[in-house]
Amino acid sequence: MRCAPVHRDAGEESSPDRRDWSRLPPLPPIVLARIVHVLCIVLWIGGVAFVTTVLIPAVRALPAGAQQIELFERLESRFALQARVTTVLAGGSGLYMLYAMEAWSRYLDPGFWWVHLMTCVWLAFTVVLFVLEPLFLHRRFIAAAKRDSERAFRLLQRMHWLLLTLSVVAIVGAVGGTRGFLRG
Repeated sequence: MRCAPVHRDAGEESSPDRRDWSRLPPLPPIVLARIVHVLCIVLWIGGVAFVTTVLIPAVRALPAGAQQIELFERLESRFALQARVTTVLAGGSGLYMLYAMEAWSRYLDPGFWWVHLMTCVWLAFTVVLFVLEPLFLHRRFIAAAKRDSERAFRLLQRMHWLLLTLSVVAIVGAVGGTRGFLRG
């Protein structure tokens, strides 16, 4: 069944209830930076939540051995690129917002504890993703998982829970803190 085409009267296009998107003001850079920042945090920490609460428990439920390592490697490696890109963009947009708002002094004010926490979480993930994992962490995890997969995946899950918890506290602090709540 085909839908009939919609016919408009000549004056309908300029009716007051239709938006003329060309008349909107340009998007300020700070707004674009905030959009990029929030989108990257959603994709990055949402992925961490998935790995922590779904992927690692599913892998741990498999029989110990090569099948666990293979499945984890295959699925987690697909998320690694997303994590790296979103981490870089989140850091860049966050730095830009601090610069544009001249907000560097927030690092000197304990009332902005959530800015400190966001920065520490970002720094921890960045060091792990770009330095420790490529240099030795990945190889050590694989070797440990081959020796004792239950222990290796248990430790991996604990580390993910720690990072996820810190990330969620930073997000709650940032949302509340930017609205004037949660100031120490």
